[in-house]
Amino acid sequence: MTEAHPAQPTPSAAPEPTTVGRLRASGHTTRGTKQELRENLLQRLRSGETAFPGIVGFDDSVLPELEGAILAGHDLVLLGERGQGKTRLMRTLVTLLDEWSPEVEGCEIHDDPYTPVCVRCRALAAELGEDLPVAWRHRDDRYTEKLATPDTSVGDLIGDVDPVKVAQGRTLGDPETVHYGLVPRANRGVFGLNELPDLAERIQVALFNVLEERDIQVRGYSLRLPLDLFLVATANPEDYTNRGRIITPLKDRFGAEIRTHYLTELADEVSLLRQEAELVSEVGDALLEVLARFTANLRSSSSVDQRSGVSARFTIAAAEAVSASALRRAARTGDDEAVARICDIGVVLPTLLGKVEFEMGEEGRERAVLDHLLRLAVAATFRDRLGGLDLAGFTGVFAEGAVVETGELVPARELLTQLGSVSGLSKVLDRLGYGDAASRGQVASAVELTLEGLHLTRRIEKETVDGRTVYGAA
Repeated sequence: MTEAHPAQPTPSAAPEPTTVGRLRASGHTTRGTKQELRENLLQRLRSGETAFPGIVGFDDSVLPELEGAILAGHDLVLLGERGQGKTRLMRTLVTLLDEWSPEVEGCEIHDDPYTPVCVRCRALAAELGEDLPVAWRHRDDRYTEKLATPDTSVGDLIGDVDPVKVAQGRTLGDPETVHYGLVPRANRGVFGLNELPDLAERIQVALFNVLEERDIQVRGYSLRLPLDLFLVATANPEDYTNRGRIITPLKDRFGAEIRTHYLTELADEVSLLRQEAELVSEVGDALLEVLARFTANLRSSSSVDQRSGVSARFTIAAAEAVSASALRRAARTGDDEAVARICDIGVVLPTLLGKVEFEMGEEGRERAVLDHLLRLAVAATFRDRLGGLDLAGFTGVFAEGAVVETGELVPARELLTQLGSVSGLSKVLDRLGYGDAASRGQVASAVELTLEGLHLTRRIEKETVDGRTVYGAA
């Protein structure tokens, strides 16, 4: 999976256009795509540099297998449930390519200037010799991705006869009448095929030659076009039986099948949220931990259809919605700053129901299941963060008959005024990472987590009416 957005290096300027003769004189040598990936990966491994920037949680499982497949030169399938970072991992492979790569200028399939393979470039090379013009291609342009859909055709992937070229006077037997598909246009790069089982079986057959003989055939043309590419596909295990399957001969042609998984460490899940979620207000680490534990609870619950899985996008959407709820409160109440609180999670739960598939027997109980699992997540975070801390100052407030009302539109200043001065609050703020410099919004967030935790551990009462929560109510 992923962690905080890695800083994107500024691309260097492209080398000057040149000719094949000058390129050869400069000492430049061409490497095959898989060799390029292998050698650049080895260089990163030897230097201790991160081979796959931005990926976390896979260090001891997925990445060693992926590195092995790349070093072996194997095309591969990333197999895993939805929202396990398969596409992100696939797109990261392009960072292992050289930043700039030479190609025959104007070539549709990006021919190697030293050994062009298409009819046009071979003719140009024969005519111009060492003066064959060379252009430079950035590695970002050497990644091609296609979402496999049932209506994808062989022409889309491999190519077809171009009627425009035929109308211009070329004969049907002329190889130059071919319009190349996405696969040959990805020549000398990485081709990613998302959701491979959704590709019709008869279309999957068209990939046989690409993976084994490394060439393509178009409409019966006597056209041998050796391709130099690294092919990686993604699939969901359930797709084999529900929507489609990867046909056995095609599976056999992939060198490796690598299983991905959901994150197992809480810190990794929080890192994922910090990277992927676009937070429009402050969401503290403790609250992100609640969301991470909430998602983990969903993934282990017998009430949830685990064959469908609970995507990382669920957690991301939850974090974004919680931050938006805090921003709305600040706008409506005049709070100086927008800081998310526990009450914001309950507000956004209904918007998340569509992202979870429940078991048949849970029909009508979906919201109750989410509420229960959320309470477990809050209680676990409270114990982890504030366990062992003397919170008698908080419980003492309510022992004297006081009540504190909160909710999505209760501003921080009102919440803190109701509670008043509480002994032990500074220690709570320290445990939650705020310290003495905590703002009013951060203090309110810490207080609300503490009050909810005390309620869930049965140390204070709580009553919820019309979206407003009253702590201390009998």
